[in-house]
Amino acid sequence: MKNPRTGLSWIDGRPPNAGAAAKLLRGLGNGDIALTHEAFHRLQPWRAAGHLRELLMSCGVLPLVDKQICSFERWLGEYLGGISIPDHEQLVRRFATWEVLTRLRRRAAREPLTPSTRYFASGQVKAATQFLGWLANRGRPLDTCCQADIDTWHAGRGEHERGRLRGFLLWAMASKLARTLRLPAHTVTRNAPLPEPERVALLGRLLTGHDLPLRSRVAGVIVLLYAQPLSRIVRLTVDDLTRDGDQVLLRLGEPSSPVPAPVAELLLAWIGQRDNMNTATNPNARWLFPGRRAGQPMHPRSLGALVTRLGVPTTTGRTAAIQQHVLTMPAPVVADALGYHPVTTTKIATQAGASWSRYAPGDHSPPQPRRTRDS
Repeated sequence: MKNPRTGLSWIDGRPPNAGAAAKLLRGLGNGDIALTHEAFHRLQPWRAAGHLRELLMSCGVLPLVDKQICSFERWLGEYLGGISIPDHEQLVRRFATWEVLTRLRRRAAREPLTPSTRYFASGQVKAATQFLGWLANRGRPLDTCCQADIDTWHAGRGEHERGRLRGFLLWAMASKLARTLRLPAHTVTRNAPLPEPERVALLGRLLTGHDLPLRSRVAGVIVLLYAQPLSRIVRLTVDDLTRDGDQVLLRLGEPSSPVPAPVAELLLAWIGQRDNMNTATNPNARWLFPGRRAGQPMHPRSLGALVTRLGVPTTTGRTAAIQQHVLTMPAPVVADALGYHPVTTTKIATQAGASWSRYAPGDHSPPQPRRTRDS
């Protein structure tokens, strides 16, 4: 560390968790705490334990495991211990272990998990517990749940609660733990996009507002210009910003997107003065927005709070940006360049009435005249 005093202060500890780091380090040193991920799930205070675990992973002492899976497993152990009905605890444990955790690990093998993915997984486990309790109050175990129960439960719940329970019901039916039941169709609602004049005005304010925090300005510009969600923005690295001659490019998909000169100046200025680079956690971080935890970028909610403080609506602003892109370019091109699924951009283009909605991806160069034997 450039300033070892900071690390020593952390080890010494301050209220309310005074000495927690020293106690954990001492436990590892004398063997009271096993050097395994399973042991860290049970340690308290969990924030200090989580911070230490990430430090140990970053320097190769513990094997790398996705941070969100570590957090979910720690939470799951505590949550299952609070379920008072043994049959319910067993069902929820099976669902969480063989369905939810398996899906999280499969996804983590492809790409880093986001906090929102973990929150949704936790919500599925909670919804399963609540539904089993609701059924018990009606005098029914899961294997006798009928269509009338499903219809009654869904009629009294919003779309969010319905979506959280859907995974458990599908798993229960596939595992022969419940009868075959008909579930209501899943619908997705979206907020109306930010009006285009407001999006352009906000972009201008961020680019010229030199008195505003630089980190927040950079993140806000990426939302409003490139339609990126915060969960993806925090995963960007300084290596995603490249040069092609005089042109600066930002790699969000393939090909990389050109960066206008004012935005390029903003990004390059931020790279030279990023926060959270002077501690033991991220001394050589490549993250565009380094976090305070070892090897981790900023939390999307933390960055989102900073952006929102500048008056940038992250959700409707992103929706407005992607809508503007599909109005000016073919939806498949937008999907490739900005890292979206083609189906998503095609739906947005259709809703926006884009003239490109009939565009087919592929080579659209004009056909070459055929050569004849005499030519």
